Amino acid sequence: MTVPKIVLFYVFTPLADPEAIRLWQYTLAEAHNLTGRILVSHHGINATVGGDIRDVKRYVKGTRSYAPFKTADIKWSDGRGDDFPRLSVKVRPEIVAFGAPGELKVDADGVVGGGTHLAPEDVHRLVEGRGEDVVFFDGRNAFEAQIGRFRDAVVPDVSTTREFVHELDSGKYDHLKEKAVVTYCTGGVRCEVLSSLMRSRGFGEVYQLDGGIVRYGETFGDAGLWEGSLYVFDRRMNIEFTDQAKTLGRCIQCDGPTSRYENLSKSQRRRLALVCVGCTATNRTD
Repeated sequence: MTVPKIVLFYVFTPLADPEAIRLWQYTLAEAHNLTGRILVSHHGINATVGGDIRDVKRYVKGTRSYAPFKTADIKWSDGRGDDFPRLSVKVRPEIVAFGAPGELKVDADGVVGGGTHLAPEDVHRLVEGRGEDVVFFDGRNAFEAQIGRFRDAVVPDVSTTREFVHELDSGKYDHLKEKAVVTYCTGGVRCEVLSSLMRSRGFGEVYQLDGGIVRYGETFGDAGLWEGSLYVFDRRMNIEFTDQAKTLGRCIQCDGPTSRYENLSKSQRRRLALVCVGCTATNRTD
């Protein structure tokens, strides 16, 4: 019986030969019939791949056999079996495209000068102890936050990760520099970079949610500070941690509640939008 699973992980560590790592990762993933996306740079690796659970376990074991990746924090979730169209393994200047590869410093312990990692339980303790002095800062694209976010979080108006540098340099968040800022993103990789960019720009007390929203959801489900669904970059589009998840998104057609994203037709500029099941027939992709 096939049991589809998806794994998400990243490792920030200096890689002298990213092309060699790319070839090895492609061979390893292909040998185990996996699909998904793997990015490699001089800063490390960022991967989301899926397949049958037995194949995924073999891939994870093989990946961890390489010493710099031995302690990779692997996040597992249920797949559908057709979650990715193909296997893509590429070398890029950054494993997260902030457009600032020269700013990021990485050593064997990870990102240099990043935010303090907080486990989900530690985030709760921080909020309980500091109250309104704690601000959640969304490190994702704004459309992802339409269906789920931390309660009262600051959601920057960005459509791509590359826009964060301009957002931070604009001064519109300077009032947060004296606050305790907790950055968060899907699995943690974007916050590794974002928190270091914030610290280098004068944000004094910066934290990052260790393991991202995924690890938080595994810990607290919908009984904590997270509200709604989690957008994911595969054909599932979104996941919920429990059947108690709130529905925060609104359909662009009828304004009804929905967490369902759809790629609109060519005539509608192929944009990704929230469309409920009842309205989906009029918005099918050409």
